Amino acid sequence: MTRRSRIILASMLAGSLGLAAPLSGQQAAKPKAAPKAKPSAAKLDPNTCFACHDQIEKLKKGGKHASVSCETCHEGVAQHLEDPEKKPMTLTALEVCGGCHKDQYNSFIEVNLNSKARVEKATFKSRSPLFDKLMMPHGFTKEHAEPRSHVFMLADHFVVDRAYGGRFQFKDWTKVTASHDIAKDAWSVLTDAEPNTNEQKAFMTQVAMAANPVCMTCKSQDNVLQWKYMGDKDPRAKWDRGSNVVDFARSLKHPINCFACHDPHSSGPRVIRDALIEAVVDRGLGSYPYDKAKSEKTKIEKVMFRDDFRAIGLLNRADSNLMCAQCHVEYACNPGTDPKTGAKIPMSDRRTNYFPWSNVFDIAARYDKQGFKDFQHATTGAYLTKLQHPETETFWGSKHEKAGVECKDCHMPKAKNKAGKSYTFHGQRSARYMKKDTCVRCHKDWSETEAEYQIDAIQNYVRGKMTKAEFWLGQLIDTFAAAKQAGVPEPELAKARDAHDKAHILWEWWTAENSDGFHNPEAARRSLTQSIDLTQNAIKDLQKAMAAVPKPVAAHEAAPAPAPAAPAAPAAPAKKS
Repeated sequence: MTRRSRIILASMLAGSLGLAAPLSGQQAAKPKAAPKAKPSAAKLDPNTCFACHDQIEKLKKGGKHASVSCETCHEGVAQHLEDPEKKPMTLTALEVCGGCHKDQYNSFIEVNLNSKARVEKATFKSRSPLFDKLMMPHGFTKEHAEPRSHVFMLADHFVVDRAYGGRFQFKDWTKVTASHDIAKDAWSVLTDAEPNTNEQKAFMTQVAMAANPVCMTCKSQDNVLQWKYMGDKDPRAKWDRGSNVVDFARSLKHPINCFACHDPHSSGPRVIRDALIEAVVDRGLGSYPYDKAKSEKTKIEKVMFRDDFRAIGLLNRADSNLMCAQCHVEYACNPGTDPKTGAKIPMSDRRTNYFPWSNVFDIAARYDKQGFKDFQHATTGAYLTKLQHPETETFWGSKHEKAGVECKDCHMPKAKNKAGKSYTFHGQRSARYMKKDTCVRCHKDWSETEAEYQIDAIQNYVRGKMTKAEFWLGQLIDTFAAAKQAGVPEPELAKARDAHDKAHILWEWWTAENSDGFHNPEAARRSLTQSIDLTQNAIKDLQKAMAAVPKPVAAHEAAPAPAPAAPAAPAAPAKKS
């Protein structure tokens, strides 16, 4: 039986519910009263939907949402049953879930006023004072801010100077805390400089146009049903990796959706980020690539829908490390360059939607194999990687991870509402702001003050190493410029570029990662000191190469002019005959 036939059969079955379309050849009587009311949950038998959506039936039956009507999350179901070509609308708004899960929703939109907005990382008072020099000419040099809570992730992306050339802005600065409005529709607090155009261009000075649709799949999942697996082009997909990013941005309203981590049909744990599923399942790297035993405990079952159009990943058990890994990872999400050939890599290439799924020490080799680099440094010409936010990979192998701690334990702990009912806090904050419910819950002999002291000790130490690594990378860049000017041969410059590439990754991983090393202080020290070693050795090699370059002879040091030729000897007298 075809899908269309099943829908027609389902429509006929729905007749007993008062939802059936009139039989062929008959005219439906037009009601004279008010428009037809939306069918109630009691009237719609879910088996009517299951007649076609058998995969959903498997998810829904036996799950916590088994009694939730399809119409709770889908509009236009009755019209769909009457005419299969009229597709129902899936509601993606967070308040749909918040209608039942009130505590989770209210904590999600709660503003943490201790976590400041638009804190630029690349300042001398922040974590990465030499960032602009080390990253030029990358778009992130225009604005690279510390993150805020998830409720702001979409709106903050729209207004960042590096993304849309300044096209989108808050209506005024007071909207920076308008979390209630932003959660419902980010555009309610934003302006568009040119609402009738979709060109990526500069609307003010000192901006970049670095946004792309792949990056946006982390910020919002509103378009999940209109995006093919991996963002490939398909006649059934409205959006793909190469879509116009301004149009794509305008189609999004909500920050990270509840259904990114919670299956709406079963309520069970899941992931929907395609590149994560591709890494864990398709490439067989597993949920914990450096811990095979743990990978066996947490597995992802890849489920394809609509004739392999899209995929979800069902988790066999809740694991917030994996659920958070949909965004909190290093990934390629933009056009790049193949460093071996110099060929440009466009968004049509799948390498622009890729999770290396590797730790900081192995990622250079992973990208070398992939043949992908993000940008070329303005001074050295080295092809470099632009790291994103690799919290998940950093956490692997840490003391906390080995002890069974998950992301939720420190950033989304259990809380109690006014009635004393326990729920999971969904505000996603640093443990620094919830020490009683996080650090002190395990370290019972600590006070909150001591917990903060411990956090500071780790982060202060790692920030020191980050600053030193930045300093020596800056010195390498300066020394390279001097060496090139001095005429150092290309083979020596190429060696320096290779060192620059490796040292850059070992440094920038930690300024892109948002814990200042707290997630894995041992790995942070090892990585940052290796970066310093690489740059210092490269500097020494360049200095030796400069010393070996023959120095041009100055005019006043020119060799003396050759002595004049000795006068010719007088000719012998002619012999007399």
